[in-house]
Order: sequence, then C-alpha cells, then structure tokens
Amino acid sequence: MDAAKLQTIQIPESRRRRSQGASWYILLGVIAVTAIALWIAKPWAKDTRIATGKAAPPDRNSAPPAGLAPAGEKPAKAGDALLTVSGYIINRERIELSPRTMNEVKWIGVKKGDLVKKGEIVVRLDDSEQKARIAEMEGQLAVARVAVERAKLNFQRVKRLRATQNETAEREDEARLAVESTQAQVQQLEGTRAMAQVWLDWTVIRSPIDGVVLEKLSHPGELVTPQTFGGTGTHGPSSALLSLADPNDLQVEVDVSEADLPKVAMNQRCRISPEAWPEKIYTGVVAEIAPEASRQKGTLQVKVKIEKPDRFLTPELSAKVEFLKGGG
Repeated sequence: MDAAKLQTIQIPESRRRRSQGASWYILLGVIAVTAIALWIAKPWAKDTRIATGKAAPPDRNSAPPAGLAPAGEKPAKAGDALLTVSGYIINRERIELSPRTMNEVKWIGVKKGDLVKKGEIVVRLDDSEQKARIAEMEGQLAVARVAVERAKLNFQRVKRLRATQNETAEREDEARLAVESTQAQVQQLEGTRAMAQVWLDWTVIRSPIDGVVLEKLSHPGELVTPQTFGGTGTHGPSSALLSLADPNDLQVEVDVSEADLPKVAMNQRCRISPEAWPEKIYTGVVAEIAPEASRQKGTLQVKVKIEKPDRFLTPELSAKVEFLKGGG
C-alpha cells in the first residue's frame, strides 16, 4: 500500500486527544452532587430526635404521667429494688360453704360475681323433714307437760292424805318421784326439740363474710353432703355450695430462688404492678414466708399482701413484685 492511501486513513494528532475541559466539568459536577447529599443527610442539632430515632429527654419540671403511683404515694425511684419476681394474685382466704347434713338444695339466691354481705341468706335447703320433726316434738312436749300436771295433782292428794295418816310415807315418796320423772321427760323432749330447731336452722345458709361469689358449685334440686367425696356435677353428691372470698384481702404469691432469699424479709416493703395494667403501681408488704422450700424447683414461696387493692386486681392474674431496699 502506498503512502498516500495510508495518510488518508490515519487519525490526526489533534483529534486523538480528549478535551480536558469536559473532564473538569464532569468532576466538578460529581463533587457538587456529593456535597448536596451530605448536607441533606447531616443530623443537625435541632433534629437530633428525628435523625437518631430516640425521644428527646423529658422535662424535669413537668408533672409525672398519671396512673404510675396511687394518690399520696411517692413516685418510684430508679434502683431502689433489690429483687424483681413475677407471681400470681390470689385471695388470702377462699371460703367454700358446705351443708352440715346431707340435704337437697331448694334455692340459691346468688350467682358468680355477686357481692354478698355478712349474714346474708345465700342458699336454702329442703326443710320439710326438720319442720315435721319439730311438729312431732311439740306434740310430745304437750303430752309430757300434761303428765307433769297429773303427777303434781296426785302428789298433792297423797300429801294431804299423809297429813291425816290416811296414806303411807312410801306412797307419798312415789308420788313425789313421779312428778320429778315427768318433769325430766319434759326437759329431755325440750332438748330434742332444740336439736330439731338447730337442724332446721342449718337449712338456711348465710354468708360468713362480706365478699364476692367466686364460684357457684351447686344448683337447685341437687343433693349436697358435708362429706368430701363426690363431684360437683351430676356424678354424685356435691360437697360444697358456694365459693366466697374477700376482694379487699388480696396477696401476690411468688416463688423466690434460693440464691435470692437474703434479699427478702418479713414486713419488707414491696412495689406491685399487674401485668394486665403495667401503668398501675400498688404498695405491699411481705406477709408470709413459707417454712419449707420446694426441692424440685429450688425456690421458697413468699406471699405479699397488697395494700388498698381496687377493681383492677383480679385473682389468678399475673403480677410483678419488686422487693425494695430498707427492710420492714
């Protein structure tokens, strides 16, 4: 190939070099875009809460949120709890009303959840047998009292005859003893009648406390018995009628690990918050420490009495107990 043809296809030196000005423009553009992006993403001081996702510190002069402590109580202090344990709210005492004798339920005047007063009639049992027994005793007593009057009249007659020497001393003694015998029979029948009245009174079941009905264990028409055997349904006699408890006498039952026992003492102040209402805080005191530990769990049962419980505290709900510093 000759030199003339090669020269026609060769690229000139001026066209081989890229324009230096265009490169500078591109570099300056990249720097500007980067600067703008950094300026937008920078967490300025006034926007710290938005940039970090953390809430701004609370105002120390503002009032504490409502519901964190009962009225009149000091607000909780951080770090004053020696130990925190979860447990369950329970009634200090659960009373199950049971009949004194086997009988049939005629009427139950309460239902689950009802409030009852001490001495209020809650259950009536069948009293027909007891009333018939009392009527029988009344008849026997009437007969016995007539016998007493007859014996007294006979004794007075014999006594007058004895005074005129027309009757023997033996006969007088027999008449006197007959009076005493009939009087003793009256006293015996009066005792039997009193016992029949007691049995009649047992057919009326009254609440022994001011409380609430936890459970209705029997229904009208069922046969109930004071024995502990049998079920609470249709499979046999029921051994209880109602279950009652005082809603103002509540405790929290917790299991404390052996390693944490030195942190717990009788009458120690506690802070209680139910899991269902974590914003509510109640005060309490250690009321009972079990005398025996659980070998299987390695724990000791502790019961904390709740002071001033309210309607938000329901037995068998879970609650958190904080044992506070300072002892009892």
